[in-house]
Amino acid sequence: MSKLFPYLNKKLIEAGCDEAGRGCLSGPVVAAAVILPKDFNHEFLNDSKQLSEKKRQFLRPIIEKHALSFAVAMIHEDEIDEINILNASIKAMQKAVSQLKLKPEFLLIDGNRFKQYEDIPHECIIKGDGKFLNIAAASILAKTYRDDYMEKIHLEFPQYDWKKNKGYPTLAHRKAIKETGACIYHRKSFTLLAPEQLSLFD
Repeated sequence: MSKLFPYLNKKLIEAGCDEAGRGCLSGPVVAAAVILPKDFNHEFLNDSKQLSEKKRQFLRPIIEKHALSFAVAMIHEDEIDEINILNASIKAMQKAVSQLKLKPEFLLIDGNRFKQYEDIPHECIIKGDGKFLNIAAASILAKTYRDDYMEKIHLEFPQYDWKKNKGYPTLAHRKAIKETGACIYHRKSFTLLAPEQLSLFD
């Protein structure tokens, strides 16, 4: 059995929300919203960052099968550049909530920032993906769906090695940007080449 809390509000239909890809240089920010049965548990369920890729992929169909409702939403790089990554992350979570087939009565949000969505009350939980099962489930869906997307666009631009780094600012990723330039999937509002790393490419 997981040591995470199953819910915050036992009597309400509660959805956990989380996002993935906020710190990446390329690709979308992806959010998920998940409503789990109150009695759902699984020994492996935890913050996606604490799990191996194999365990995340193992848990994804289990979450999707048992969830009362789940949804995944993306905000792409052009909109991220337009409204900034914080607003894009919040918008992605709101979009995921809007796609749930079962309307939640309460939202548990990973992190410390959110904007009121319709008339649904919410609470922000710092490091909530390591505290509540529904947020952990959302973190796993957001992460695996985003990874799948990055592996798909890797085929278009293999020089950035997104299959491996998933768009995060690794030294190899930034070196490829310096050598070949940015592409359509890069977030132009981000610092794609960090000054302190440029000397490492010489």
